Amino acid sequence: MSLFHVIGFGLKVGYQLLMSCCWFLSLISLNLLSKGEVMTTRTNWLGDAGRIWIKLWDLILESGYKFHHYYSQYIGSRKVRTNWWRKLLVAWIGFWIVASVWVFWYMNSQAYEKRKEALASMCDERARMLQDQFNVSMNHIQSMSVLISTFHHGKNPSAIDQNTFARYTERTAFERPLTSGVAYAVRVLHSERKQFETEQGWTIKQMDDVEQTPVHEDEYDPADLEPSPVQEEYAPVIFAQDTIAHVISVDLLSGKEDRENVLRARELGKGVLTAPFPLLKTNRLGVILTFAVYKRDLPPNGTPVERIQATAGYLGGVFDIESLVEKLLQQLASKRTILVNVYDTTNITHPISMYGSNMSTDGLHHISALNFGDPFRKHEMHCRFKQKPPWPWVAITTSIGILVIALLMGQIFHATMNRIAKVEDDYHQMMELKKRAEAADVAKSQFLATVSHEIRTPMNGVLGMLQMLMDTDLDETQQDYVRTARDSGKALVSLMNEVLDQAKIESGKLELEAVCFDLRAILDDVLSLFSGKSQEKGVEQLAVYISDKVPKILVGDPGRFRQIITNLMGNSIKFTEKGHIFVTVHLVEEVVESMEAETELPSSGTLSGLPVANRRRSWEGFRIFSQEGSATSLSSSSSDLINLIVSVEDTGQGIPFESQSRVFTPFMQVGSSITRTHGGTGIGLSISKCLVHLMKGEIGFVSLPQIGSTFTFTAVFTTGCSGLNDQKSQQINNQPNSISSEFQGMRALLVDPTPIRAQVTKYHIQRLGVHVEVIRDLNDIKVGNTIINMVFIELEVWHKDSGLSTLIVSELNGTNCKVTPKVFLLSKAISSTRINFSASGVTSPFVIMKPLRASMLAASLQRAMGGGGNRGNYRNGEVHALSLSNLLRGRKVLVVDDNRVNLRVAAGALKKYGADVVIAERGKEAISLLTPPHHFDACFMDIQMPEMDGFEATKRIRDVELSINNRLQRGDLSLEAYENVSIWHVPILAMTADVIQATNEECLKCGMDGYVSKPFEAEQVYTEVSRFFHAESNEDYWEESSD
Repeated sequence: MSLFHVIGFGLKVGYQLLMSCCWFLSLISLNLLSKGEVMTTRTNWLGDAGRIWIKLWDLILESGYKFHHYYSQYIGSRKVRTNWWRKLLVAWIGFWIVASVWVFWYMNSQAYEKRKEALASMCDERARMLQDQFNVSMNHIQSMSVLISTFHHGKNPSAIDQNTFARYTERTAFERPLTSGVAYAVRVLHSERKQFETEQGWTIKQMDDVEQTPVHEDEYDPADLEPSPVQEEYAPVIFAQDTIAHVISVDLLSGKEDRENVLRARELGKGVLTAPFPLLKTNRLGVILTFAVYKRDLPPNGTPVERIQATAGYLGGVFDIESLVEKLLQQLASKRTILVNVYDTTNITHPISMYGSNMSTDGLHHISALNFGDPFRKHEMHCRFKQKPPWPWVAITTSIGILVIALLMGQIFHATMNRIAKVEDDYHQMMELKKRAEAADVAKSQFLATVSHEIRTPMNGVLGMLQMLMDTDLDETQQDYVRTARDSGKALVSLMNEVLDQAKIESGKLELEAVCFDLRAILDDVLSLFSGKSQEKGVEQLAVYISDKVPKILVGDPGRFRQIITNLMGNSIKFTEKGHIFVTVHLVEEVVESMEAETELPSSGTLSGLPVANRRRSWEGFRIFSQEGSATSLSSSSSDLINLIVSVEDTGQGIPFESQSRVFTPFMQVGSSITRTHGGTGIGLSISKCLVHLMKGEIGFVSLPQIGSTFTFTAVFTTGCSGLNDQKSQQINNQPNSISSEFQGMRALLVDPTPIRAQVTKYHIQRLGVHVEVIRDLNDIKVGNTIINMVFIELEVWHKDSGLSTLIVSELNGTNCKVTPKVFLLSKAISSTRINFSASGVTSPFVIMKPLRASMLAASLQRAMGGGGNRGNYRNGEVHALSLSNLLRGRKVLVVDDNRVNLRVAAGALKKYGADVVIAERGKEAISLLTPPHHFDACFMDIQMPEMDGFEATKRIRDVELSINNRLQRGDLSLEAYENVSIWHVPILAMTADVIQATNEECLKCGMDGYVSKPFEAEQVYTEVSRFFHAESNEDYWEESSD
């Protein structure tokens, strides 16, 4: 075993870790960025910060690749490895030795700093406590000076004598725990000495030079002292605490230290301290604190002369410094940890030790300043540890441990050298598998696109031919066979669309459009889609209600919104055998205000009278309702944002409780019997949930077995439709708007005893501009002077009393009003209604089939109010077919497709609506036919064609048109030669079965005006064609349709 291998292994491991991290992060970043670019292209998700991050990441990857190159070329070479191992080994060992020494030094210095900080903290604490206790005693002595000034000098005769002073100082001694005694000396001038001595009965004595401050009276006899020599003034003690009563009659000005102390005290007006001196008997060092007592109050800024003149005496207190510090240290649990010295540093060159001993130290000490209130005298507290610092075992063991670990790492690296080769091989294999997985993902998308195209292309022919076959003369049995085959083909196409949507969701390539659309028209179309199935299943009521506060035109993705509604209503139709299916749309703000989705509906009862699941529980978990005021803040933050809440309520069999947790799981059914009974793939709700999240909404449900289910979701749209996309919505709704304008201002009666059903019916009638009055019974119909244009009666009300119904119809027909009201029956079964009419012998009223939609209701009213045509209701899709006939009649349309079956289907469908169709099988042929001048009004272009696809053909057509338009504007070409058309632009619609690639953005990018996925129907073709063509007038339309 060699240490060369140890160093080599360390470098290889570092290299492998670096490359693995780069690879792993690149996978994450590329995945996130690819999803972000596709999902948020319209909102510019990356921004400047994202682009900076991409550049930085590219730089990191480039550096990683360079390192990989240099490692493979130099370090990875076996020849270079044998030449450099020894040097690298020495460097490795030397590095870790230096690192261990540095760790030892660093940890030792940290321990020293912590020890120093601990000493400073303890020393400062002791200095602060000593200073606080001294201040307490000093403040009490100062208060005593005020007391003497008030009750001795301020009163005549004095209220204080020696006995009073002694008793007071004895009783208040606990407030001065650090003083040995207190005494008061009065100021006596030389001229007043005799009188003063006569009054006091003793002579002023001179202070002993040997001991200036006697403490205990048994130490000496005051009678042995000499009288004070003659001087300008004296300061004899007249009051003293019993502990120092022997100092009475002693002149404080006769001692040097006391004289200086007294004179400074009266000049400064503050307490002053003497230098430390040994006290009698105890031989401890102490100081005297002196305060001047004034006869009168002085201003704060009084001069020294004023203070001297106002001085009446001097109050002094004796402090035992050593005793003071001892008491302080006894109060601290850690008093023995450090040694404390107190110094008087007034003379910095010769400091006086007041407490402590000069023991040897380890060099670590701390000095804390002391302030005893005398600015002239300076004091300091010096602290040091009593014991020497311990050995830095932590630093020693840590540094040695690091060195040992470093050596052990070399041993471990050498033992795993054989594993490195395998890691390298696995890494290269993993990179190869990654490339294969990426290629497989691309192949999967391409496969889905190809399979979709190859399946939908023949299905287009099958469905198209079946539709053309249904337009021929077939008996009832043949019609049923053809209809069944067509429905099966549509089911296959729907299944394929769901699978493709799920694949796009998994790959993150599903995105939403932002176009203008009419929400009410979309729900009308969905009702038309399911009305036949609901009648076959026996569902009594299929209805939609949209709040008046919801704007008419919204901006969003109408196709995906329609897909969500279709999935939810399809499930309701599938699992509902009786009762109703009810779709409601409100603003979230309405629900927040009332917490009831039925803001404008009656709060009691249901549409069919059957019990339903409480829809409020379906949105309990929504975040927008969990935070107070969040919905309001959303609406107020931007006036263009529209937050909708949509509920789909049914009275079906419900979802078992044990299966509700997996409702939104892809390819999961509620039970095994569901697939056999009702069919389906189980991905509709999963796709709906993903689409709702893309619309920045939430989805939830509540379901009760044998009662029904209610699914609720929210979606965010915008208003302010403008630009080219606005044309799409306007053209779609031109026909209903023009029709509904005929009924503006009319009045109608609605007879319906069920409040919710009456409100829904009233909503649809009011969409046509008709004023509606709701009554509950036929007896409530009053024929008076009020003009009533129409009467709507529910079929169950009509059947309830046929005699009364006949009488009401006769009265309405025989009224003398200028306008005879038209009677309409609202029914879901026209055959039984006609039988009852024939039996009654009364002219049958007009029958309007449910579910109600604005377009079908307007068509029925026009036929009835106009007085012509057969009475009854249109079939589903008839209005779109007739409107499409108006748009395409007489139009010359070019259809381009390489599949002859598709050509026949497309040409047959367009000819059915009156278009003049010309066909072409190649893109080049289409370029030739559409080169100006020509007489084509539109072109349906297949995308996937041999030789030249539809995108390329469209680009060339647009290039030719642009060139000719520019030359016409410059005057290079004659307008007469181009039929006086200055701008040539033929509408080109993509016609493709490739629903993955044929997106609206790609079509617009190459110059197309829209696209129609195969197989297409009248509604889809009408939606696109109405953007370019205008229908004939409504009058001509209805005349021709009636003929």
